[in-house]
Amino acid sequence: MRGRIVKGVGGFYYVDTDEGLFTCRAKGLFRHDKMKPLVGDYVEIDVVPGEEMTGNVIEIEERSNELIRPNVSNVDQALIIFALARPEPNFVTLDKMILQYRAQGVPVLICFNKEDLASDELADRVSLDYGHCGCRIFITSAREHEGIDELVSALKGKTTTVAGPSGVGKSTIINCITGCDDQETGEISEKLARGKHTTRHSEIIKITDDTYIVDTPGFGSFELFDIRPEQLSDHYEEFSEHLACRFSPCSHTHEPDCTVKAAVEAGVISGLRYDNYVYIYNELTRSRRY
Repeated sequence: MRGRIVKGVGGFYYVDTDEGLFTCRAKGLFRHDKMKPLVGDYVEIDVVPGEEMTGNVIEIEERSNELIRPNVSNVDQALIIFALARPEPNFVTLDKMILQYRAQGVPVLICFNKEDLASDELADRVSLDYGHCGCRIFITSAREHEGIDELVSALKGKTTTVAGPSGVGKSTIINCITGCDDQETGEISEKLARGKHTTRHSEIIKITDDTYIVDTPGFGSFELFDIRPEQLSDHYEEFSEHLACRFSPCSHTHEPDCTVKAAVEAGVISGLRYDNYVYIYNELTRSRRY
């Protein structure tokens, strides 16, 4: 029987099929091949005789993609959610997430939530800073249900993985999208000014017959995988028309006659985005030495 893994908890995989939801374990052959079933995988299962709605995953179909964080497969796009306030946005982390997904060929939507808690100036500034990064931008207030309808339209007909730090309102937005309160929401820690984890595992949620979202656990930090320092500028969309520098290769950090730095000085490229680029470039360079 063919189905799709919609949740994985404690070694059990919940597979949605035409016959209903089956609770399955993975056959040992996957451990032998060092391949772990993922939420989002299309699989073949064997039904266990005499047991109600239970089975074994016996085959994993070829994946169209596999994300590292969150570790899910076969998604059409990624929705990154950050709060404009409570907690304050870490734009370096945001850029790392954009870079990772773009490097894996996954289109990115960015949702800046909690507009009701932030100034109009901040909302305008982040829209300007990220307006040319190659991602669609949404400004929302899940609590006031503002901007949600436009976001829902962008999800139609696709499987979208939702990711972001803890406390930014992912579960609240998902509740707005689904029209129910199934996802547990959390409060912000007053002492640490950051979110408390409410989602503990990745899970596919069906919106309509052709629209799905993947809810994933929040996190406090995000590190890049398989991106070298010299590749970094290729994934900054707004750099693409300004790479004809005098020196080649150019890191766009310290060299003279750098067209990227000139574009930053002219206000064509966001200073925030460029500063993030330099920070990440130096971080990747240091880690490569060790």
